[in-house]
Amino acid sequence: MKPIGKYIAITTIEEEVKTSSGLLLSSDDVSSMRYKKGVVVAPGTDVSVINSGEHIYYDKSAGYSMMINGESYTIISERDVVVVI
Repeated sequence: MKPIGKYIAITTIEEEVKTSSGLLLSSDDVSSMRYKKGVVVAPGTDVSVINSGEHIYYDKSAGYSMMINGESYTIISERDVVVVI
């Protein structure tokens, strides 16, 4: 799989969110957060800053899901990435 242009194929990571006191937030609280975490599977041909295997945070309303070879991937634009870890 090779995304074209400024697109990035990722898999999303569902993370448990804890407060500073150690309490787990409910799924409603987590869904109100603006950003989601993912792992880059393949960067597009015009993406030079983000590499495969890096963890990223991206706008949760960005992109769309695709099934490729039986696997579910989210395809986002490079501009939707806000943090590379």
